[in-house]
Amino acid sequence: MKKNLAMVGTSKDESLSVAKRIVEACEDVKGGEVVVLDVASISDFADYFIVASGRSDRQVQGITNRVIEELSRHGVRPLSVEGYEDGQWVLIDCGDVVAHIFYEPVRSEYDLESLWMRARRLDIVRAA
Repeated sequence: MKKNLAMVGTSKDESLSVAKRIVEACEDVKGGEVVVLDVASISDFADYFIVASGRSDRQVQGITNRVIEELSRHGVRPLSVEGYEDGQWVLIDCGDVVAHIFYEPVRSEYDLESLWMRARRLDIVRAA
């Protein structure tokens, strides 16, 4: 039986693995400006934030679908997914990893990267 990583306490390595899967899923469907923020040292509720954007509400929904599919393939179920119906800002809560998939103009308006500017940015290199 596969464990649901979002439902149990995860190690930083497991969280990073989930973050990498989310980044790869976003890139697979042309998610724009994918950013990974390491918020562990400045937040007590998550290790990583992933921020990505789509050029339309449908693309935001498509990116979300791809992320959920990829996580599911590896036994990870999000704790919650919010905002999917509108496709403006979808939040995928996986416990220690939280993905924010924005419609581009909405991403600019909320500017999460500036709100979390003290967080270290990670460069996730796709496995060959």
